[in-house]
Amino acid sequence: SSETFWTTTGMFPQEFIIGFPKCVKISKVAIQCYLVRTLRIERSVCKDPVGFEHCIEKDLQHTEGQLQMEEFPLPDFQATYLRFIIKSAFDHFVSVHRVMAEGT
Repeated sequence: SSETFWTTTGMFPQEFIIGFPKCVKISKVAIQCYLVRTLRIERSVCKDPVGFEHCIEKDLQHTEGQLQMEEFPLPDFQATYLRFIIKSAFDHFVSVHRVMAEGT
């Protein structure tokens, strides 16, 4: 829902995990967030959310007053869980408004 979002509690790093019903092939992940400075994405192909491995880490551009929209192409990428780690921010609190994963 565009009316809802997830917000941090003020200290970093902060993280959230998205799980899929089974291991899926992902070609791209996109995120809409606000005031995120450094974002890291990890994946797990395990049945449970353990054994995460680093996939990508990026410093995002500061966009005062508007959402940051970032896309991460992930060719030949499989995951059962995605962990998003907000390592640092441009303010004490940040928000995540949407996460989209494309694939099969």
